[in-house]
Amino acid sequence: MPSEPAPISDAARHALEQELADLHTERRTVAATLQDSDAAVGDRADEADELQRADDLQRLDARIAEITTRLRGADTAGPPPTDRVGVGSTVTVRFADGAEETFQVGETAEELDPSLVTADSPLGRALLGHRPGDTVTYSAPGGRSTAVVVSLGQSPGAGA
Repeated sequence: MPSEPAPISDAARHALEQELADLHTERRTVAATLQDSDAAVGDRADEADELQRADDLQRLDARIAEITTRLRGADTAGPPPTDRVGVGSTVTVRFADGAEETFQVGETAEELDPSLVTADSPLGRALLGHRPGDTVTYSAPGGRSTAVVVSLGQSPGAGA
């Protein structure tokens, strides 16, 4: 994640808020299964299960903290820019072959989402800071490629 607070789109905010709610639910479930620290643990299998649940709890707590920090940072940064491509922007680009696609520029992709381009991908890095009408060059699997920023602000699948 960037060191400065970055804006976030409404869709990305909603997804993070939903993930946070799901994580809190999972955390409560896992925490309820942990034995009282004063209680005697049974055999080694019981001990291993208990350690696994404790590890799960740590993993959940870390992700909860990460999302909470990201949402607070987005609040500080304000909405995504509307005059240039930034993290949280929705951008329509025209590729060298004439095809146009609309993407959300995000920080990370945890699931395969064809409407998301991460800010640290070659295309995402090339788009950052550019305005409609600008041509960007980026590394693609087949070599160097170009794309033109067509517009900003229209959500993927929103139609014209």
